[in-house]
Amino acid sequence: MKVLFSLFRFMRPYKKEFILAVVLVALETSFELFIPKVMADIIDEGIMSGDIEYILTQGVIIILAAIASLVLGLLYARYSARAIHGFGSELRKAEFTKIQEYSFKNIDHFETSSIITRLTSDVTVIQNALTNLRPMSRAPIMLVVGILFSFMMSPELALVFVVATPVLAFILFFIIYKVSPLYSKLQEKLDRLNIVIEEGLGAIRIIKAYVRKDYEQAHFDEVNDDLQESAKKTFSIAMLNMPSFQFTMYAVIVMIMFLGGELIFAGKMQVGALTGLLSYVLQIMNSLMMMSNIFLMMTRSLASARRVVEIFEEPIDLKSGSYDRPIEKGAITFEDVYFKYADDAKEYVLEDIDLHIKEGETIGILGATGSAKSTLVSLIPRLYDVTSGRVLVDGRDVKEYDLKALRKKIAIVLQKNLLFSGTIRENMLWGDDGASDQKIDEALKVAGAYDFVHSFKDGLDTYLEEGGVNVSGGQRQRLCIARALLKDPKILILDDSTSAVDMETERSIRKALSAITDMTKIIIAQRVVSVMEADKIVILDDGKIEAIGDHKTLLEKSLIYRDLYEVQMKGDQDAA
Repeated sequence: MKVLFSLFRFMRPYKKEFILAVVLVALETSFELFIPKVMADIIDEGIMSGDIEYILTQGVIIILAAIASLVLGLLYARYSARAIHGFGSELRKAEFTKIQEYSFKNIDHFETSSIITRLTSDVTVIQNALTNLRPMSRAPIMLVVGILFSFMMSPELALVFVVATPVLAFILFFIIYKVSPLYSKLQEKLDRLNIVIEEGLGAIRIIKAYVRKDYEQAHFDEVNDDLQESAKKTFSIAMLNMPSFQFTMYAVIVMIMFLGGELIFAGKMQVGALTGLLSYVLQIMNSLMMMSNIFLMMTRSLASARRVVEIFEEPIDLKSGSYDRPIEKGAITFEDVYFKYADDAKEYVLEDIDLHIKEGETIGILGATGSAKSTLVSLIPRLYDVTSGRVLVDGRDVKEYDLKALRKKIAIVLQKNLLFSGTIRENMLWGDDGASDQKIDEALKVAGAYDFVHSFKDGLDTYLEEGGVNVSGGQRQRLCIARALLKDPKILILDDSTSAVDMETERSIRKALSAITDMTKIIIAQRVVSVMEADKIVILDDGKIEAIGDHKTLLEKSLIYRDLYEVQMKGDQDAA
C-alpha cells in the first residue's frame, strides 16, 4: 500500500475535490443508515399503536433523508470525477516528463511496449481503484454504524457478526494471497501482447513482402491466448469473492431470522426491531463485500502502481552540467575514451579512442557493421556517457555542459530516419520553431529536398503520415537532413543518412554542405565515395581506431580502407 500512497502526491492539484468527495459520501451514507432506524420506529411505534400522525411525520423524515442522500450522491459524483481523472492526467504527465529525461541507457532498461502500458493501462487500473472511492468511504462507515445500531437493537443477535467476521476475513485473505502475484503476471502478459502488436504494425510491409501473414497471425494468437489464459486464471480466483461472501451473508440472515423469531415469540423483541436489524445486516454484509472488492481492486492496482513507480525510480544516469553557454566553435576531442553499455559487461564497445576534430572540419567514419560507429558519435551530444575518459567540445568536458545548451548546437540525423505525422512545415519547425518559409526552403535546397517538396500540390503543407510512410526512403532522409540544418548547428552528425539517396543527389548534398565552412561535419557512411573528400577519415574496427588520415594517406597505410575502396570501386565499374 505504501507504493500506492506514494503516487497520491499527484492528487495535490485536486486535493480539495478529493476531500470534499469523501465528506459528501460520508454524509450520504449517514443519511442512508438513518433510514432503517426510522422504519423500525414506524413499525413499532406507529403501525403497532395505530398512530397515523407519527407514521406520516416519520415518513416525511425518511423522504427528506432520501432526497438529501440523492443530492449528496450527485455532488459526490461530480467532485470525485474531477479528482480521479485529474489525478490520472497528472500521473501520466509526470511519467511522460520523467521519460523525457531518460538517456538512451535508461530507455534500454524498458521495452517500448512496456513504457506505453505503464503510461496507459497501468494508470487506468490505478484510476479504476480510485473510482471505488465511494464504496471505500461508505463501507467502513456502514460497517461501524451498522454494527453499533445492531447492538443497540439486539446485543444477542448482533453477536452473530462476531462469528461471521473471522470467516469472511479468512476468505478474503485466501483470495488475495492467491490472486496478488497473478495480477503482476497479467500486466507482463499485456506487455508481451503490445510488443507483438507494435512489431506487427511496424513491420507490416516486410510481413506482406515475405508472405508471413499466417506466421504472424499464429504468433499473435499464441500470445493473445496466453493473455486470455492468464486473465481466466486470475479472475476465476478473484470472482470467488462474491459468491463466498453472499453465501456467508445469507447464512447470517437465516441465523438472525431464526434466533430473532424465537426472541419475538418469547416477547424479548419487537417485529420492527427485527426488520430494522435485518436492514442493518444487509448493509453490514454489503459493506463487507464492498470492502473485499476494494481489497481485490487495490491488490491489482498495487501491481500497476509498482510498475509506474519503477518509471519514477529509474535513476537518471545523465546529470545536466551547469555551463549553459551554447557551443561556439564545434571542435571535438576524444581523450582515452572507453565505453560499454552495461557496467557489468565484460567487454568494451569502444576502446582507447583518441581523436581530435578541429572546428569546421569534415570527418568521415568508416567501419564494418558493429564497429561502434554510431556509438562513437552518440557520446558527443551525451546520448550516452563515456565509461572512462573524456569527450570535450570546444575544450570543455561535455559533462560540464547544460544538456540543453550542449544539444542546441548539435544536430544529429540517426540511421533510423523519423518524421512525425503532420505537415512538412511542422516537421521542419522541429529544427527551428520560428523559421520562416524562406529559411526552410534554404535548408531544403542544401538537403536536396526543395524540388520534390515543391512538386507536391500542397508544397510545405503536404501532410506526412505517421513515420513519413507516404514519401520514399530517400525523401525521408533528405527531409531529416533539412530539419537538422534548420538548427544552425555548429556540429552536424550524419549517421549513414544518405544511404537511400542516389549517387548524384548525394554528391549534390556533399557539395552544398562543404560550402558551410563554420560547421563541423561528421559523416558516417558505408560507401567510401561518401567520405573520400573529407578532411580526415577515421577507420573503426571492432570498437578501436584502426587508422586516421585523408583519402590518399589511407590508401597507402590502411589495409581495411584500401580493401573497401578497391571492392567498391570495382563494384561500381562492374555495375557500369
